[in-house]
Amino acid sequence: MGPEPRDSAASRVADRLRERVLAGDLQPGQRLAEELVRAELGVARSTLREAFQLLIRERLLVHQLSRGVFVRELTRQDVSDLYEVRRVVECGALAEVESLRPEALRHLSRALADGHEAADREDWQAVAAASIHFHQALVGLAGSARLDALVAQVLGEFRLAYARMDDTEAFHEAFLARNVEIADRVRSGDLDGAQRLLQDYLRDSENALLARYEAD
Repeated sequence: MGPEPRDSAASRVADRLRERVLAGDLQPGQRLAEELVRAELGVARSTLREAFQLLIRERLLVHQLSRGVFVRELTRQDVSDLYEVRRVVECGALAEVESLRPEALRHLSRALADGHEAADREDWQAVAAASIHFHQALVGLAGSARLDALVAQVLGEFRLAYARMDDTEAFHEAFLARNVEIADRVRSGDLDGAQRLLQDYLRDSENALLARYEAD
C-alpha cells in the first residue's frame, strides 16, 4: 500500500483543530505556533500548513503576515451575518423534514443530555459545545448530507462568538432550557411549532450576543 494522500492527512489534522475550536479549547485571537502544534499532533510541516489553509477557508483561522496563524475573532457584523445564515439554514431545514428518523432523534437527545450533564458540573464551555451539536442535530433531521456540511461550517465559525461573553452561565443556562422546548415540539411531531420556537430562539440569542459587542 502506498503513502497516504496528503490531503487526507491534512483533513484529519483540520478535523482535530476544528474540534478544539468547537470545544472552546482554542480561543479567538490565540496564536497557533506552528512548531508547537506540529509537535503536539506529530505531523509534517506541509500537512499542518495544508490543514491551516483548510481552516482559513472555513473562516476559523486567519493568517497575519509576519506574525503567523491565529484563531479568528468575529466582528459585530460577522455575528449578525451568521445569525442570518442560521435562520435560513436551520429553520429551512426544519421546514423540509418529511419524517422523523429514530437515528436523527437520538442525535438530538444525545446533544441535550450532553448539555445537561455539562451544566450539572458547571462546565459552560462544554454546554456551549453541546448546544452547537444540538443545532447540528436539528438540521440533521432533514436528512441532507449537504445541509449537514453547510451547518457544520457555519456553526463552527459561530462558536467563536461565545468568546465575547463574560457571563456564560446565565446565557447558556437560559438557552439550554429553550433547546429542550424545541426538542419536545420536534418529538411530538409539531415541526411548525418547533420552527417558530427556533426563530424566537435565534432572535433572542442574537440580541444577547450583540449586546456584548455594544458593551465593549
